[in-house]
Amino acid sequence: MSIASVALSPALEEVVNFPGFIGRFGLDLDDPILIFLSISGSLSPLRVMESDLIASVKLRIQSIKGFFVKKQKLDYDGREPARNDSQVRDCGPADERLLHLVIRLSDLQAISVKTFGGKEFELFVERSRNVGYVKQKIALRESELVGNTWDHELTLDGEELDDQRLITDLCKDGESVIHLLIRKSAKVRAKPVGKDFEVSIENVTQNDNSVDGRRRLISPQETPKDFFLEPVVLNREIELPSLVNELISSTIEGLEKGNGPIKTSDGSGGAYFMQDPSGNKYVSVFKPIDEEPLAVNNPHGQRVSVDGEGLKKGTQVGEGAFREVAAYILDYPVTGTRTSPRDQPGFAGVPPTTMVKCLHKDFNHPNGYSFSPENTKIGSLQMFVSNVGTCEDMGYGVFPVEQVHKISVLDIRLANADRHSGNILVSREGNDGQIVLTPIDHGYCFPNKFEDCTFEWLYWPQAKEPYSSETLEYIESLDPEEDIELLRLHGWEIPPSCARVFRISTMLLKKGAAKGLTPFAIGSIMCRVTLEKESVIEQIINDAEAIVLPETTEEEFIGTVSAIMDCYLDQYSRN
Repeated sequence: MSIASVALSPALEEVVNFPGFIGRFGLDLDDPILIFLSISGSLSPLRVMESDLIASVKLRIQSIKGFFVKKQKLDYDGREPARNDSQVRDCGPADERLLHLVIRLSDLQAISVKTFGGKEFELFVERSRNVGYVKQKIALRESELVGNTWDHELTLDGEELDDQRLITDLCKDGESVIHLLIRKSAKVRAKPVGKDFEVSIENVTQNDNSVDGRRRLISPQETPKDFFLEPVVLNREIELPSLVNELISSTIEGLEKGNGPIKTSDGSGGAYFMQDPSGNKYVSVFKPIDEEPLAVNNPHGQRVSVDGEGLKKGTQVGEGAFREVAAYILDYPVTGTRTSPRDQPGFAGVPPTTMVKCLHKDFNHPNGYSFSPENTKIGSLQMFVSNVGTCEDMGYGVFPVEQVHKISVLDIRLANADRHSGNILVSREGNDGQIVLTPIDHGYCFPNKFEDCTFEWLYWPQAKEPYSSETLEYIESLDPEEDIELLRLHGWEIPPSCARVFRISTMLLKKGAAKGLTPFAIGSIMCRVTLEKESVIEQIINDAEAIVLPETTEEEFIGTVSAIMDCYLDQYSRN
């Protein structure tokens, strides 16, 4: 992932501290806000207004530099602006004409592929992808290739490329296109002979049925195990749902076939696609806790958190995996919590997720790798959901109201601090291609403060529609105390400050829905309009803290919040 600095400084000379710069570009220091795009050492000025939307700034950057909007992620003071529809003035203090932003980009690399038969075609992939991912793209693009694409090898200038080789490592100075050659590779076949195996190697220059005659016997002890994966079970009285067991089994089967993890370039933390035995599709996504954003082994070169706080306010580095699993546990079906290994989908459709420990060379090991316990990764393993893209890939007008509402219930209840259109998957089901939305990436749920709560769906028109009777019935059945006990039963003792926020967010959802408020109205109470201005729910908590005595119990404090919230909601209902 490359970084283009957008330097906006209170002291302009810190950014452009050399004579004649301002005059050369014809810029006036009295302009409302100046942005300087610093890319590969060159500075390009961009002038914006305080009232400009973040979305319009991204569009201008796209028009100037060609960086697609969906590949841009603006970063201000270590935090991402809340929404694309927020204004530039919302990103910083009101008295600053100059702002510090960073654009994070996923670069695309053109790859020219030529087969032995002479056919040529071109692919575009992100530079952080690896050769194995390119093979998968070829498999989808060129289904007519003889045999399994994974039985082929890619070469560059005569050198065979390992599946884990990163595309960025193949880029040469001044070359805009990488030229690869695909050819049939040798196949190794083994069959049991007594207690040993007979191994044969197919000749790459002959047809698929020919063998070059090289055979030898090897014993099972000669095939070292190069991976390890098993579930982390904290309470053996809880039986895992069969879908979770299948998730683990299919992931192990893929690793046994030599199909290693494939690191994704999406997101700020380390995430790996785990493959099925054929190597042609993904079955799960693994997120190690030590590779989370701001964690010690983060693969994107991020700074390590000094105080332990995560990328979002109110979260802790290293707890993302627990929160991912907790979101699945609490997203129980309409019929109630998953007390037995039934495979009923949750109300919001969070994919089956569990904690596992996994050891593999293809994870990020900055200090070197060896097959030993100290290199074992612990993290969340989530079922991969086939999709046609994310919500950022299409207009929100096509999304069914009930699909948006189910996600709103989850986000408000869990006080999600990271709901954007890129972490809502879009699938089509049935003969009529009905759209189904699947929420993923819940590592920033259950914060200990509401400061960074962000809901992309808040300004979609579906959010201004009232909840259905079925949704209202589900909301009414929610009990935060039972949910906290359920998490405890699964081994996560939710911190007291996080439990308080969870109680209050569930209370707001239940009270607001009972008074007929829409998801937009309830979400607006929880989310800040700007980074600096406190939300209504934060004001309610401040009012309660100003009233109660230091020795007040948690139950009494929640009661005080409830009373104050009723007053606010009565006013909302009247309006």
